[in-house]
Amino acid sequence: MAETASKAQGAGRTLLEKEGKYLTFALAQEEYGLEILKVREIIGYVEVTAVPQTPHYVKGVINLRGQVIPVIDLRAKFGMETAELTEETCIIVVEITQPDRTFSTGIIVDRVQEVLDVLGKDIEEAPQFGATVNTDFILGMGKVGESVKILLDIDKVLAGDNLNDLGV
Repeated sequence: MAETASKAQGAGRTLLEKEGKYLTFALAQEEYGLEILKVREIIGYVEVTAVPQTPHYVKGVINLRGQVIPVIDLRAKFGMETAELTEETCIIVVEITQPDRTFSTGIIVDRVQEVLDVLGKDIEEAPQFGATVNTDFILGMGKVGESVKILLDIDKVLAGDNLNDLGV
């Protein structure tokens, strides 16, 4: 019993650590959140230069004020259908931390919504769907009013993509 209470306390502590400001955005009908400290900037969609021999979700690279930045289509990365570009489509430039370095990457989203302050008490652990479904990239589920935002750990979403190979 004490062990269960200790585990619950540990889980509560990690959820409190996830408390903070999140930039929310939409992909199709789903709403997601990114830690605001990971967001470098938000730009309107610009043409992306394709890079041969990259995974299908890597759209290519852009030149952002002299810096070459890889761009990922988050819909494709998550196995969703691609969508037509609209005037709300944008690129969120995020800072990714990998074991050997930190670098910027752009992620294409359908639309940016708002910055929310999510309290630790309003964050639940990601649901477990069994051993065949990986949810490690989900920081938690943020309850905001009547809706739920999927809070992403963007480092884990893009982990192992070898974006270093794109020359950045």
